[in-house]
Amino acid sequence: MYKFDERIVITLDAGGTNLVFSAMQANKFIVDPITLPSNASNLDLCLKTISSGFEQVISKLNQKPVAISFAFPGPADYPNGIIGGYLPNFPSFRDGVALGPFLKKHFNLPVFINNDGDLFAFGEAIAGALPETNKRLAEAGSEKRFKNLLGYTFGTGFGIGMVVNNHLNRGDNSCVETFCLRHKKHPDVFVEEGVAIRAIKRVYKELSGDDSALEPKDICDIADGKRAGNAESAKAAFAEFGEIAGDAMATAATLVDGLIVIGGGLTGARKYFMPALLNEFEGNLYSLSGDKLNRMQMKVFDLDDEAQFKQFAKGDSRPLKVYGSDDIVTYDPMKRIGVTISKLGASQAISIGAYSFALSQIDSATNEQTIE
Repeated sequence: MYKFDERIVITLDAGGTNLVFSAMQANKFIVDPITLPSNASNLDLCLKTISSGFEQVISKLNQKPVAISFAFPGPADYPNGIIGGYLPNFPSFRDGVALGPFLKKHFNLPVFINNDGDLFAFGEAIAGALPETNKRLAEAGSEKRFKNLLGYTFGTGFGIGMVVNNHLNRGDNSCVETFCLRHKKHPDVFVEEGVAIRAIKRVYKELSGDDSALEPKDICDIADGKRAGNAESAKAAFAEFGEIAGDAMATAATLVDGLIVIGGGLTGARKYFMPALLNEFEGNLYSLSGDKLNRMQMKVFDLDDEAQFKQFAKGDSRPLKVYGSDDIVTYDPMKRIGVTISKLGASQAISIGAYSFALSQIDSATNEQTIE
């Protein structure tokens, strides 16, 4: 949408350890990243650092930016730019900080802050999985097109973003979340306990008895046979991760009915978690009288598997005669969605999402003023 736009938006990758500042134009970074310590436990120092980072980026630009736009980890009143609540990585923000209004006043620019999962999904809808899948469908001669997308991030947490009819759905309370769904195996536990880095480490330790301080990359190497350890336990840890994630994702996909794209550092282990994840979409449910039905009313395809994509594109199209006439219409009764791993990568998708969201909001406000 904004691939050739000349406007510049300042961005920030906000982490509990470091803040990384840059600027985007036409969906590309145009300034070398500026990395500063977050100082997340000291509110005054943190806000000074954020201001300084943006000031340094602006000093490197040859034209004035039109907005500041970035993702912030944790709960917030995003439409009003107020950060607050349970923020493990930014403890000084827990009582509420009007970050958006502060930056708007300081820089005299529009400021847009969003959840990272939301911006990941929006970036994938703008320049990633959604347009790429529709392009592949067109090249395959299929008339099927998609406008809805669920974006998931697998990492320290279980993030989600939802794009409906090409528009980012932030909800009425800016609280579209997935981490707090029920855990399939432990209904009183929230699902993120089974779909995060800590879950893979915990399950591997429980199954193998290995008390070593291993990270998911280490456990994946064990599963691959590249590192000493219990390979079967390593594979099982990722499989359980996929099962718990797939259960939660199937619930959301039933309601949204759109493509699913997954990003984040854990996607490198897709071969170990994806079979179990996809299996959850293919499960069954039963009526009280014992009748069986498919859990998903849509058939779910792995879009990164070429054979499955061909079936996905082909569908089940057939000619159908219009009653009372000789007219023929095309009927495709196959309801279907697909799952794919992000090709942009989570960081790039989030940045494009932040850039595109800011410009879309500016353009929308301009159009409204024109109509009035």
